[in-house]
Amino acid sequence: MSLPKLILVAGLVLAANAGAQTLPAPASSPSTAGTMVIVPANGEVRHANDQATVVFAVEEFDKDKAAAASRVNRKMKEGTEIVRRADPKAELKTQGYYTYPVYPEPPVPMPASRTPVKPVPSGWRVGQYLEVKTTNLAELPKTAAAAQKVLQINGINFGLAPATEKMLDDQRIAATYRNLNERIVSIARAMGRQPADAVLDTVDFEGTGNYGGDRSEKMMMRAAAPASADAAAEPSFEPGETTLQMRLVGKVKFK
Repeated sequence: MSLPKLILVAGLVLAANAGAQTLPAPASSPSTAGTMVIVPANGEVRHANDQATVVFAVEEFDKDKAAAASRVNRKMKEGTEIVRRADPKAELKTQGYYTYPVYPEPPVPMPASRTPVKPVPSGWRVGQYLEVKTTNLAELPKTAAAAQKVLQINGINFGLAPATEKMLDDQRIAATYRNLNERIVSIARAMGRQPADAVLDTVDFEGTGNYGGDRSEKMMMRAAAPASADAAAEPSFEPGETTLQMRLVGKVKFK
């Protein structure tokens, strides 16, 4: 090969080597060692409701306040005794005794020059409530029907007995912690790490406030219509179920 050709080949080789040296190196994955990861987890358990809270009421109207109060007292005592006989293990609590005047419809407005007349009540409305808590749901319709001979059902709420709620709380905590472990495994694999490389640093069971859902023990107190003395047909109740939820937050650090 002639000298000019050798020089040309050598120049091409040197140019190729120089170009190869200027190419960027392939990017490597960022290191996850020491990374702190915040992991939220959720748990949920369900159970059929096994406790009912029934609010009975009695209300009377009379021109004589004492007469109205007397009938309320008699009916409440009779209704309480009926419930106690029908469901001896039920928890009873009387509450919300009220008395207020009832005025007639306002008359035609008087001229401003006339002296206003103080309104006189046309009668008095007196009432009282009886709260009944029971776990005897099988006999609840019969108990309610018996009490309705003298009392009116004002409201009913189904929920969980304290022992059942305690049992479910244990299950709810276990389900939430199990979900945390499952999510840590998934996150570790997504990051290209082994689950064993994840070290649980902190678990916060109180990070989201109220975990009890929308379960409310409060009931609306409304004026009840006078109860009939006739026997009432048994009402139908569907206790339903309660769902308990929990959310926790865990802090995981990778080795």
